Amino acid sequence: MTADPAPFERTFKEMFRRHAAGVAIITVNYQGEPYGFTATSVASLSAQPPRFTFNMARSSSSWPAVANTTHIGLHMLGLDNQELADRFAKTKDRFGGDHWELGPHDVPVLKDVAGWLIGKIQMRLSFENNAVVVVEVVDGQVGEDGSPLLYHAGGYSQPAPLDYEI
Repeated sequence: MTADPAPFERTFKEMFRRHAAGVAIITVNYQGEPYGFTATSVASLSAQPPRFTFNMARSSSSWPAVANTTHIGLHMLGLDNQELADRFAKTKDRFGGDHWELGPHDVPVLKDVAGWLIGKIQMRLSFENNAVVVVEVVDGQVGEDGSPLLYHAGGYSQPAPLDYEI
């Protein structure tokens, strides 16, 4: 007999509100239309070959594009990109304006971000209403060095240095 998961949903949500995560934007060009969304589930998978993963809901309006394309863009955000993070998280007009251009493999590339990678999707693992996507990097560029934008406790944050030396 398995335990009812409902009592742990609140604990789960509270635990992950306390877990700071870097803020990124995923972009896709699908049938000539740009798609994108803000993500905090991006993780490095391997350095050789360079691969990363991200998770998303299959109910997302961007899922059909991610499910049916070969290349995607990953954009790491810095402190100056809070407005961009909100735009891709909270509005439908994500690509109106001159803040992006078509990059390698016709993937939308956002301007003035901490860096971007273009990757070829290697695997999509669906589980219930969610998916884990594995991507192998084929191109990219690092932007200006600066503080990363973090998501923590329901809002944006920045890292604070500790008085610690290695």
